[in-house]
Amino acid sequence: LVVAADHASFGLPEVKIGLFPAQVLSVLQQLIGPRHLAELCITGEPIDARHAQTIGLVNHVVPMAELDARTDWLLQRITGKSPTAIRRGKAMMRAAADMGFEQAISFLEGQIMTLALTEDAKEGRAAFIDKRPPDWTGR
Repeated sequence: LVVAADHASFGLPEVKIGLFPAQVLSVLQQLIGPRHLAELCITGEPIDARHAQTIGLVNHVVPMAELDARTDWLLQRITGKSPTAIRRGKAMMRAAADMGFEQAISFLEGQIMTLALTEDAKEGRAAFIDKRPPDWTGR
């Protein structure tokens, strides 16, 4: 997740000095479309924060004065959630990204069942029924 100040710029200038941004391709090809990635890599020209948001490189763009507040807002939306669900969910997203549809569905179905057996999932269900905030253990 990325929060960017509205004055930020992003670029892959390696091509301007006879190199190519090879290593970052493994990360960026999962984040942005191939045509946007090709343009960034081949031209070496920077893009502004709004364009980066449009192509999916950043989630939020705010004025510099609001950067800390928006980052804190995003963190607050995450930190109250189960660490187990987030950790396992991120691993599921990474694994499923490299799978075909049928394989991903099968894999994720098994992961749902495994995640449902964790202490955090049991606590989340109990807290929901008891109408109270959950007390996550991270297990």
